Amino acid sequence: MLDLAIVNGLVCDTRRKKLFPASVGIRDGKIALVGEGPMEAARTIDARGLLVCPGFIDVHGHVDGHLYSGRLSACQGITTTIGGNCGLSPNSMKDFMESQEREGFPIHQMELVGHSFTLRQQVGLDDPYRKASPAQIARMEELAEEAMRLGACGVSLGLDYSPGSSLAELEAMARVNARHGRIMPVHTRLFTQADLYSLYELLAIAKRTGVKLLLSHFVYQYSGFGVLEDALEIVDRAIARGVNVRVDSGMYTDWATFVGTATFDEETIHDNGLVFGDMVVATGVHTGQRLDRELYLEMREKYPDDSLICFSGEPWEVWEVLKKPYAMPSTDTGTYAPGQGHPQIAGSFPKYFREMVLERGLLSWEEAVYKATLYPAQTFEIPGKGVLEPGYDADLALLNPRTIRDRADFPDRGFPDAPPDGLPYVIVAGEPAVDGGIYRHTRSGRLIRRPI
Repeated sequence: MLDLAIVNGLVCDTRRKKLFPASVGIRDGKIALVGEGPMEAARTIDARGLLVCPGFIDVHGHVDGHLYSGRLSACQGITTTIGGNCGLSPNSMKDFMESQEREGFPIHQMELVGHSFTLRQQVGLDDPYRKASPAQIARMEELAEEAMRLGACGVSLGLDYSPGSSLAELEAMARVNARHGRIMPVHTRLFTQADLYSLYELLAIAKRTGVKLLLSHFVYQYSGFGVLEDALEIVDRAIARGVNVRVDSGMYTDWATFVGTATFDEETIHDNGLVFGDMVVATGVHTGQRLDRELYLEMREKYPDDSLICFSGEPWEVWEVLKKPYAMPSTDTGTYAPGQGHPQIAGSFPKYFREMVLERGLLSWEEAVYKATLYPAQTFEIPGKGVLEPGYDADLALLNPRTIRDRADFPDRGFPDAPPDGLPYVIVAGEPAVDGGIYRHTRSGRLIRRPI
């Protein structure tokens, strides 16, 4: 007998990009059957009117074992998340992995080791504007290799946060990734937001080292300053010349990060023509307040680990990126307290499907699901994910194509963590994490170690 049968749904075949009516049978956390006809199971879910999809894979998150972030991810259909992005990862990869395996988690996790915060600090580079010495670079390579042996899925860069990083430093990290065939996610550095040097820099490194590149939250990096189309053209040309490049993007042009980072240095704000009135506090005692100079100085001094949201860009820039065949949706979710943060933490994937498919018609359901499931699984070489076929992991998102929508909003307007509509069931390793629209506080997610 099956543990669970999902009947009367429209199954998404991500390999062939087709939809077909079928039932899905689950046993012992795996897909056991996909087909028509009756299925005998301990429990049956009637999926009439729903798309039955593989669970969504978030290629750019900062969940990193944070339970509330895991919950918000599960509620938007995410069953696997890639953490450790933007150069920021747990200080001890060994301790993090062991604790996640011991305690379980709402969704599956893979973890990158971060260069720009984590590795640099581990070799004594507390000044983000300082270049690493040859000895420090060699030590960072050793630490990165050690993280790989533990099961990290690559090294991530967050160059906005370590603007002093030299080309030699970046190339060393790229070579570590290339040696192990890993893709390297990069939050590019931006001297100004109208600058495209950051792309050429990474493409030159990729050409010299052979590393595969994933350009992180692309819209956040290049929207709002008239360079997005040029940036996409640069990526298009690089791919045509054989460089292995992919991008991810959320559904927002309005980005967030810690107020104490180099991104919010006064010189950076000035050089980019940013305006305090276009920023809102996302976390802490000032959540929801618009910034002025006085509040900016107070937060830089007293609350450097709180986040600011900077409003910029136009919605069409998001659509332009995500319709590209090499683009994947992502959340850039962070570890926020309830009621705080950026709406991406709860609304990204529902917003992606609603805008890209239902409202704009820029993607078919089949293509949109593929870009959120199998394509990310192939990008990070995650076994058993992204496909609904016998033997694959029983990670599923049941989506209502008529009612799916995000309800999260910015903290000066509403609730950033408001759960979405239209995702009544989310199943992780065969166990419903969201059941009839109710989050069940399950911990069936596992840590995925990437073997050397």
